[in-house]
Amino acid sequence: MKPYILSSGKIGSVALLCSFSLLLTVSGCGKNELKSASGEADSEEFDVFLEDLFCSEITGNTINLHYTLSHPENYGITEIPITLGDLSEEALLASAASLENTKASLEKFSYSSLSRKQQLTYDLLEDYLDTQISVADLTYYDEILRPSTGVQAELPVLYEEYRFHSESDIDDYLALIGLTGDYFDQIIAFEQKKADAGLFMSDFACNTIISQCRDFAAKKDDHYLVETFNNKIDRMEGLSDEEKDNYKLQNESLVTEVVIPAYETLATALESLLGTGTNDKGLCYFADGSRYYEYLVYYNTGCSSDISDIANMIRNQRTDDLAEAAELTKKYPDLWEECTDAALNNTDAATTLSKLQEAMLDAFPAAPDTRFTVSYIDECMEDYLAPAFYITSPIDDYTDNSIFINQSTDTSTVEYFTTLAHEGYPGHLYQTVMSYEAGLADVRNLFNYPGYVEGWATYVEMLSYYYTGLDDNVASMLQHNQSAILSLYASTDIGIHHDGWSYDDTVTFWNGYGITADDTIRDIYELIVEEPAHYLKYYVGYLEFLELKKMAQKKYLLHYDDVAFHRAILEIGPAPFDIIEKYFADYYTTSEETDTHPAY
Repeated sequence: MKPYILSSGKIGSVALLCSFSLLLTVSGCGKNELKSASGEADSEEFDVFLEDLFCSEITGNTINLHYTLSHPENYGITEIPITLGDLSEEALLASAASLENTKASLEKFSYSSLSRKQQLTYDLLEDYLDTQISVADLTYYDEILRPSTGVQAELPVLYEEYRFHSESDIDDYLALIGLTGDYFDQIIAFEQKKADAGLFMSDFACNTIISQCRDFAAKKDDHYLVETFNNKIDRMEGLSDEEKDNYKLQNESLVTEVVIPAYETLATALESLLGTGTNDKGLCYFADGSRYYEYLVYYNTGCSSDISDIANMIRNQRTDDLAEAAELTKKYPDLWEECTDAALNNTDAATTLSKLQEAMLDAFPAAPDTRFTVSYIDECMEDYLAPAFYITSPIDDYTDNSIFINQSTDTSTVEYFTTLAHEGYPGHLYQTVMSYEAGLADVRNLFNYPGYVEGWATYVEMLSYYYTGLDDNVASMLQHNQSAILSLYASTDIGIHHDGWSYDDTVTFWNGYGITADDTIRDIYELIVEEPAHYLKYYVGYLEFLELKKMAQKKYLLHYDDVAFHRAILEIGPAPFDIIEKYFADYYTTSEETDTHPAY
């Protein structure tokens, strides 16, 4: 998803995460015995271990399972518990222990006996486990409720988009939403423990979430979760009219008697916790906040550099962008006015995405045939969600994709065009399909690498300015401006959570770049306090892709090719950037060499 940013003084909402995770952790499945004649597990056992781990973990959350697999039975998954997850203290402790157990199982394998592709998966699993283990003692620093990326914001969209492939999917869905109240009770208990530990959120963040919950619950008599469900049921084949009516009645009852009351109960509970937050500034003001922020930065960016080095990288790119913009303005004095007036023809999302698919062919590998649907966000959620977002397709049915559009978005703006590039082609939809097409190990879909995913989407978004059909100088100016704006958010994130900026410090920083509207800066400050490291995954991820491209251009010189570069990145798949760099040469092949995947 793309962060929505306007330089005109208004701050927009932040998008949903691309993949949904309710405290998703990796734990050992315990299904296979790791042994061989040498005392070390071999490469065939490694594949079994990975598949067992995948099947074990993916059933721990019905939302994750449903959005990852359309046909779990093909993976031997037939008995599926219906669950939103477990946030009990016992479950959290068990999850932490399971990380250590899985790490011990992983270390039984002989790294040198694995194929290069298996070594890549090994490195990723090891890195993921080590990262989570490093903060296993900081459970209550985590925040389940965030204005844009929290459970309360994501769940309605995921309920709305829940796909019905069969009658059993309908039954599972109804059972799942029936658990909403119980799960929200667990969230309330979790938040109470955070408050007891002095780690509860600020009042301004809490009030934002309370408003979200109240707005969601406001339409009791005409709720969109009823309407969208009814529409899906009407399209189902093989059901009698009586069966359809029965399902509709069951859903309406659950929405009005379980889901909506759950949001009302959550809002009431949060109101009772107002005033218990001890810190309305950055994470560094908590006892272990700096260590937790370091974890968040690495987890969200995939960049292993020190935070001070990351801050310098952001600042240097901003300096370059502003210098380029200044040079363009010097050459073309009327250019900024042209940029301000820039507009595109009003087109629907499908037409725009088709244009992007055609425009990208010179620089990107062709995608397999896919289809997508465009849906519109309910008006009650428009103020909280981005102009558009993509929901990741299942790994076993990745020809079926969904993009959501915020109806309040002006479709004639350049930003609308670049947003669709970010979410669709050559952004999230394209990257997801191409990574699936590369045949990644299934277990890798348990890991979340926001720096790669959002960094890629931001990287191609910047390229898409040159696909608009606008004058190249206009496109260049708009691209440099957008990059510079994003850099300000990224610098502010580090300033607040690492350096301890106050609100006044934030005002001084933004004033230095000509942003002086108090309301705007207050919104920026509160948004970044609420969502630590959020903007870094977009911008630092973007900068890491630029560095990878510079590395490839330097290494391959005349043999460098954009298509080959992008193919290598996509075939390696989501990963921390140190690991991508380690394996890049294994995957980089020009069209003159081969169009096939590397052999292992």
